[in-house]
Amino acid sequence: MTSAIFIPGDDVAVFVAIQAAAIEAGYHSRLWQATEALKQADYDVLCPLTLKLPPNLKFWGSKVFAACQDLEALRQVVQQMGYGVGELQFWLPIVHTIKGPLYAEAITHPHHQQPLDLTDQQRQPLYQLGFRLLEYLQAPPSVYLMGCGFQNGELVFDRLLPFPTTAALASIKVQQPNLFVCHWRCLTGQPILDLLIPSNVKFQTLLKSYPAKFAG
Repeated sequence: MTSAIFIPGDDVAVFVAIQAAAIEAGYHSRLWQATEALKQADYDVLCPLTLKLPPNLKFWGSKVFAACQDLEALRQVVQQMGYGVGELQFWLPIVHTIKGPLYAEAITHPHHQQPLDLTDQQRQPLYQLGFRLLEYLQAPPSVYLMGCGFQNGELVFDRLLPFPTTAALASIKVQQPNLFVCHWRCLTGQPILDLLIPSNVKFQTLLKSYPAKFAG
C-alpha cells in the first residue's frame, strides 16, 4: 500500500481535508513530526501543505516551493512577462496533471466562495499567465493556487501557492472532484478528465466592481 507523509501548514482544516482525500482514494497516510530527518525511503508520497520547509529537504516540489516562497523574485518574473502585480482579489486553482493544466473556477478572496463569475475577456489573460508561469517554473503535477486581481481593467498577480489552502475548502461539495482530491490524484499520477460544477450553483461576484470594459 502506498505510504504518504503529510507536512501540515497552519490550517488544521486543510490538513484534515487532504487526509480525507487520501483515505477516500484508498491510501494510507501518516503525519511526520521530524521533517528534518525525513528520508525518501520513508514514504512513497510527500505532501507538504506549507512553504515553511527545511532548506535541505529534497522532494518532488523542492524547486517550485522555493520559488513560491521567494515572493518578490516571483513577482519580478511575472512583471518581466508583461503583467502587473497588485492586490489579491481571487484565487485561480490550476490542476496541473501529468498531461497538462486544467483551470478550475476561480474562488473569491477573502470570503472563499466558488465559482467566481469571470468573463471570457478576464479568463483569457488569467489562463495565459497561469500557463506561462507554470511552464517557466517547470512545475510538477500538483494543485496550484494563483492569487490575482484586476486593477484599472488589467490583470495583476499577487502570489502562487503549490498546494491547496483554506481557499480550496470552497470547492468541497461544489466542484467535482474537489481540489483536495485533485491534489492527491496529481501527486499519485491518477488521471483527472474534467472539473465539473453543477448547473444549479450560484456564481459569485467580486466585492469591487470591474471597470466597464470587463462588463459581461
